[in-house]
Amino acid sequence: MAPPPGSKPENTFKRAQELIGVGQSSAALSLLHEHVVSKRTRNSPIAALEPVMLLFVELCVNLRKGKLAKDGLYQYKNTAQNTNVGTIELVFKKFISLAEAKVTEAQAKADEIQSTLEPGDAQNVDDLEASETPESILLSTVSGEQSRDRTDRAIVTPWLKFLWETYRTVLDIFKNNARLEIMYQTTAHQAFQFCSKYARKTEFRRLCELLRNHLQNAAKFSSQMHAINLSDPDTLQRHLDTRFQQLNVAVELELWQEAFRSVEDIHTLLNLSKRPAKNIMMANYFEKLTRIFLVSENYLFHAAAWSRYYNLLRQSAAAVASGQSLKKDNPSVTEADMTKAASYVLLSALSIPVISTSRSRGALVDVDEARKNKNSRLTNLLGMSQAPTRAILFKDALSKGLLSRAREEIRELYNILEVDFHPLSICKKISPILAKIGADEEMKKYVGPLQQVILTRLFQQLSQVYDSVQIQFVLDLAQFPDPFQVTTGMIEKFIMNGCKKGDLAIRVDHAAGILTFDSDVFSSAKAMHPGTSAGSAESDKSSVQRLQSTPAEIVRSQLTRLAKALYVTCQYVDPAFNEERIKAKEAALLRTAEGAEQEHQETLARRDIIHRKKEAASNALAAKEKEEATRKRIRAQQVLEAETNRLAEEQREREKKRLLAEQQRVQRAEIEKQLDELKKGTKIDIDIPTDISELDSTRIRAMKLAALEKEKNILGEQLRIAGKRIDHLERAYRREEVKHLQKDYDEQKKRDQAAYEKAKAEELRESEQKHTEDVALKHRLSRLVPVYQTFINDVREQRKTEFEKRRRAAEKELQAKMAARVKEVKETRAREKKAREEQERMEREAEEKERAEAEAKATAEEERRQQLAEIKAKRDEERKHLDEKAALQRQREEEAEAKLLAKKKGLAPERPVSRDLPSDRAPPAIGSSGRAPLVLSGNKPSWREREAAKASSSQSQAPVESEAPAAAAPPARRPGAFVPPALRRGEDGSPAPPGAPGGGWRAREGSGRGREPRDESPAVGGRYESPAAGSRFAPSAARGSFRDSGDRNRTQSPATAGKFTAPALRGRQEGREADEPREAPLPPPQASSDGKYRPGMFKRTQG
Repeated sequence: MAPPPGSKPENTFKRAQELIGVGQSSAALSLLHEHVVSKRTRNSPIAALEPVMLLFVELCVNLRKGKLAKDGLYQYKNTAQNTNVGTIELVFKKFISLAEAKVTEAQAKADEIQSTLEPGDAQNVDDLEASETPESILLSTVSGEQSRDRTDRAIVTPWLKFLWETYRTVLDIFKNNARLEIMYQTTAHQAFQFCSKYARKTEFRRLCELLRNHLQNAAKFSSQMHAINLSDPDTLQRHLDTRFQQLNVAVELELWQEAFRSVEDIHTLLNLSKRPAKNIMMANYFEKLTRIFLVSENYLFHAAAWSRYYNLLRQSAAAVASGQSLKKDNPSVTEADMTKAASYVLLSALSIPVISTSRSRGALVDVDEARKNKNSRLTNLLGMSQAPTRAILFKDALSKGLLSRAREEIRELYNILEVDFHPLSICKKISPILAKIGADEEMKKYVGPLQQVILTRLFQQLSQVYDSVQIQFVLDLAQFPDPFQVTTGMIEKFIMNGCKKGDLAIRVDHAAGILTFDSDVFSSAKAMHPGTSAGSAESDKSSVQRLQSTPAEIVRSQLTRLAKALYVTCQYVDPAFNEERIKAKEAALLRTAEGAEQEHQETLARRDIIHRKKEAASNALAAKEKEEATRKRIRAQQVLEAETNRLAEEQREREKKRLLAEQQRVQRAEIEKQLDELKKGTKIDIDIPTDISELDSTRIRAMKLAALEKEKNILGEQLRIAGKRIDHLERAYRREEVKHLQKDYDEQKKRDQAAYEKAKAEELRESEQKHTEDVALKHRLSRLVPVYQTFINDVREQRKTEFEKRRRAAEKELQAKMAARVKEVKETRAREKKAREEQERMEREAEEKERAEAEAKATAEEERRQQLAEIKAKRDEERKHLDEKAALQRQREEEAEAKLLAKKKGLAPERPVSRDLPSDRAPPAIGSSGRAPLVLSGNKPSWREREAAKASSSQSQAPVESEAPAAAAPPARRPGAFVPPALRRGEDGSPAPPGAPGGGWRAREGSGRGREPRDESPAVGGRYESPAAGSRFAPSAARGSFRDSGDRNRTQSPATAGKFTAPALRGRQEGREADEPREAPLPPPQASSDGKYRPGMFKRTQG
């Protein structure tokens, strides 16, 4: 199922886990795949996307979905490579490790199955004499594979294939990316180990070709973003390490062609590298080359590779000894290693055939050219300046003192083949040496080519001593140790090959049994030119010791010897010849001395000119390259910008076309869906226009209604006609049926009676036959009853004996277990008793500790009570002082309110006694003087003005006292009506004091009292029973504010007094006066209520 658009990775991850939990792994994988490859995922944070990818690769491995894994991993690489490379490596390593774990698990499963099919112990084998089971015989007839191969192909091979695809996927994704180069090389090494461990030769060839293509593409597309730089020494070194690992695995798998290609890859990378390769790597390189050349039977370059390997060991040992190089960068070299390498160098050089063993027919130009190209390539691989020859290799070996380092038998072999001249005893002397060489498994491979060299030396030396010899004589001379004997056919084949190549001139006379060495003065003992494919591996100057020259060699050098003799004769016969020669020599010396200085100066000047020209040319070239690079960079930038703009424009056009096409597709799909529903919903043909794009929902709905109506009419008509026809037909059937009912009934009775009689006779016959057979079987089996009873009795006795034996053993075992159980129970009870006593002891100690803590706590509480008593006395003094201040403040507020009331009534209030001001300084009344307020249209009087007017009118009618201005009694008010604070009166009709209910907030706060509790609810107009004082539902006057929490006589907040008492300590001091009011206790718990309010339900209960 597709994830919702814009879903977060966390939600997708949770949904996938839920699907996995219900066993829908495929659906979870599809969900994760669509989320990972979605374009919206690119903007998701990597930290949220990483768990999704880990779960995704785990599901891909479990379900073997390599293609889905490749798509998701490629998308994740593009998303995270610019921000976090570490998470890419984590996900890919997880992917590879899971695949490898699956292969290991499959192998273990296959081994387990194979162990069950082929048990190792003889107890599971039913028949020890049967070498094969019937199942294995049947399988071997249809398949040549063994059971192990079939098991591996069914269980292990699919996971091996998946693991191989995993390596290929990772390598394809990481190719040519500098940020992921290390992971790429690591994966390549793991792939090599996979091929080596499971001997996957085909996959190894593909892997080598894949890495080769990746390297070529990296060089071709080096300008891409994040492309690797092959000129970087570290990058090149990593590629070299990978190629050396590839070479090692190729040699291990004996894939010599791949090994040779790997050598060529290494040589190419070494040429590109600016940093010289380490000696340890080059030693491995040359050692692998020796094995490759030996397998390809190219003994010349095999010996050259051994020579290069020995030189490298000498250089490494010298560098380590002098401290010029680190020991870890050089191969470990001991004296035994040097002796072994020197022996192999000398032995491989001796094994180079003197006569070429190639199959070419003469010195053809194309073959010779191909051989030259091949030799040139091999020479470059070895890093040599010129192609090696047998003589050059011997000369190099002798100059470095290899004879002294080589083994004794190798030195003797060299002396016999290259120094001594003994045609009649050469094979006899070499036979013990060949026996020693053949005893060594590593040197045994050189015996074959050594025989070719020995036979060559034998015939070369015999040709200098004899003109003709018998074939049997040669066979007697060519005797080798027993495992390496040569036959007459092998010798004749060798002679024919040597004659064809031109190294030997021998004729074979089989009739006389004679070998004749050719002495024709005009015959050539060598090929037309040395170094060709048809010539010898030696140079013109042979290393064979000669007693005399052959006639052909005498004729070939006759003119040269004649010229030398005539020159010497002229020197002795004609003195003038010597004088002229001496004068010419002196003149030449004189000319040389005279022009030496001038030539020297000219040479110096010419060198300076050449140097300046080189500098100018190099500067011009550098400037030109710099300018060209700048132009190239500008052109590339312009091309990139143009390409970017073009791609953006094309993307916009494509997006626009895609949206339009998508809209049209959705509309067309909707129309087609409606038409399909219309066709399926009706059973009549509907005329649908060809171009359905002109249709809309309204037309389709009208067509549907018309079709339904038409179908309804047609169906009704058909039902009417069918009903009428069926009614008439049924009536005709019944009328005709009545005539034949009796006759059919009689026939049916007859058939039933015949069938009954037949079945009865058949059953009687079968019963009689079965009874007869059963009686015969009973008589036949009755003879076996005594034997059966005897067998049953024997079996029962045997089983009874076995049962008694087992029962006694079981009882004995039961008694032992019961004794052990009793002992265990006793020990357990002892441990529990000890633990219980320890627990009681610890509880007693804890109780004593708690008792001591309680006594200490009581002592501290008593001290705290004394401190609180002292604090209370000090607080009472401060409260008394504050009460006096509050009384003075109330008096001032009363005077101010009386003055304000008088102003509102229009009367001049009298001065209070305490102020004693003269009457002439009293403020004028509001109604007596001053300008009256303007009465404008729309200017309605406020309720205060209306109330003041009512009070004024009532005052004018009632007698006014002269001593003090008093307001008239307010009119009677209904319960619950609002009365302004200025008109409220006390019980005697006097103005309410400031501290009375309805006074100012300052007076109420200063008096220490809150608001007067209300007696009725304004909302309902009825009576209201105030809650008990102290309740949280009581009015502020009854409940009190923060001033009354400790003492109700307190009139100011704790901030004015500067002291504060914690609520937990208020009202809890012991030693308070009895007349001091205490804090009311908490209300008792209420019963469960129905949620309705009732008066008095929150009252506190006293006592």
